[in-house]
Amino acid sequence: MTVTVRLPGVLRPRAGDSAELQVDVAPTATLADVLDHLATRYPALDRRLRDEQGTLRRYVNFYVDGEECRRLAGKDTPVPPGAEIQVIPSVAGG
Repeated sequence: MTVTVRLPGVLRPRAGDSAELQVDVAPTATLADVLDHLATRYPALDRRLRDEQGTLRRYVNFYVDGEECRRLAGKDTPVPPGAEIQVIPSVAGG
C-alpha cells in the first residue's frame, strides 16, 4: 500500500528537496511504521520528526487524513491505504 507524506518547506532539504514523499507500507501500517520507513531513506529527516527514543517530537504535528495524531493514538495511529500524512512544525515566538 502507498501513502503520501507531505512536508513543509523547512523540512524538504532533509528529504532531497521533496515536498511530497510516496511510502510503501503494509496494509496494517501505523504512523510509526511510515516514519520507520522514512528513517531508512532520510535519517536527517527522522531526527527532526522523532527523538532518540522514537517518540514524536513535541513541536511537530502529524495529521493523517486531516486528523491530528496526538488526539488519536500518537505514533500508533493507523494509516489506511492511500492516506495522506501532513507534517507541520509548530511555530512559536513573538
